[in-house]
Amino acid sequence: MVGEMKTEVLSVNPAESLTASKVPEVVAGFWLIKILATTLGETGGDSISMTLHAGYAAASLIFLLFFIAALSFQLRSRRFTPSIYWFAVVTTTTLGTTVSDFLDRSLGLGYIHSSMILTVLLVSVLAAWYWVRGRIACQDIADIRDESFYWVAILIANTLGTAVGDYASDDLGLGFGGGSLLFGGLLLTVAIFYFATNVPRARLFWVAFVLTRPLGATLGDILTKSREDGGLAVGTIETSLFILSSMVLAILLVGEFSRLRKSYS
Repeated sequence: MVGEMKTEVLSVNPAESLTASKVPEVVAGFWLIKILATTLGETGGDSISMTLHAGYAAASLIFLLFFIAALSFQLRSRRFTPSIYWFAVVTTTTLGTTVSDFLDRSLGLGYIHSSMILTVLLVSVLAAWYWVRGRIACQDIADIRDESFYWVAILIANTLGTAVGDYASDDLGLGFGGGSLLFGGLLLTVAIFYFATNVPRARLFWVAFVLTRPLGATLGDILTKSREDGGLAVGTIETSLFILSSMVLAILLVGEFSRLRKSYS
């Protein structure tokens, strides 16, 4: 990362403090929903590109339209709305899935080269964000410039996570179960850094955000891939509907917990 991040990287400017943040508070519930969203992105993306045989290019165009529509609603809203925000996140995971597969397989770049290109893109976006705004944030986002950088970074991070997950599962031979253990362990390491060090929280957030994508992807593959490939052979459409229901329930529970916490604070 370019420059030394400041510990106050999550603070907002006085001029922005009167505007409510348009992204959720980063708590444990956030990460649960994020993993469900990325798992849904994997199974949902595969449902269109593979199960319905649309192909990676066509599926990417379809999900790009969904992403543009979701992002327009998100940018036009004046406050954090869970349904709009998480719908936008899911569209980045589905789009990231098909774009990564298009780069890896249709263009023949392979997982490692795609991962390297996407890593450079993500670091470049975060560096540009820091250069323009003087900070890299993960919450307290109200300014349109911060929000624009935020969503571009999310889209690239989810695409990168897909490529990294496939690289670990296929090229490194870890399989879906081994990949889940690897990325789960890396996320645990990030959590230890969060509680035991003074590493800027925004930096840890974006590392964790990338890592939750391959974790969700490998969990989705465990459910949907054939038994010969190490999966449970549950249909992609059925799995997507189940994960969607679980995600909606989690959003409602997290929202209710947040409301109760604020009422007693």
